[in-house]
Amino acid sequence: MTTDDMLDIAFRKARTFNRFFADKPVSDARIHELYALLKWGPTAVNGQPGRYLFLRAPKARARLAAVAMAGNQARILAAPLTVIVASDPRFYEHLPTQAPALAAMRDVYAGDATLACDAARYSGALQAAYLIIAARLLGLDAGPMSGFDAAAVNAEFFAENGWQAHLLVNLGYGDPEGNYPRNPRLEFDAVAKIL
Repeated sequence: MTTDDMLDIAFRKARTFNRFFADKPVSDARIHELYALLKWGPTAVNGQPGRYLFLRAPKARARLAAVAMAGNQARILAAPLTVIVASDPRFYEHLPTQAPALAAMRDVYAGDATLACDAARYSGALQAAYLIIAARLLGLDAGPMSGFDAAAVNAEFFAENGWQAHLLVNLGYGDPEGNYPRNPRLEFDAVAKIL
């Protein structure tokens, strides 16, 4: 596979999938392979605040669909796998082992809950993007969604650990018949400058 092929898979020809083939499940081995790849993406102070709850069981996906916007409910119920991408606001507890050179940051974050939550949210968002790109490179298709009640998801799935939901991502083998026409992207001059 050429570099151009990989760029097409990860970005240029990649699509947001709305439908997936129900008869092609995502194996546990593929889920573990996905995490083994996405974990290498950089985060601030190597904090790795991203947390992932993979929902395969129909009952688990039904619980999630109940707190999603109406337009996303059917997508969640029909997907073979939905990931709740969250962040752990207490990610800093792992800094002494994950970033020994920056271990003192553990006490900085522990002393400032707002700073810790902001850092978790920003790096957790990066990790959500890594999950989508890693999934594409491993031959999976992704359908990210933001239409859900985050407080309800947190109460339903994360009451015991305090994780904070950011994004939902349906994963599987996509059915291109469910895709919308490809929309344009903004050009460089509309969004960027070089000084």
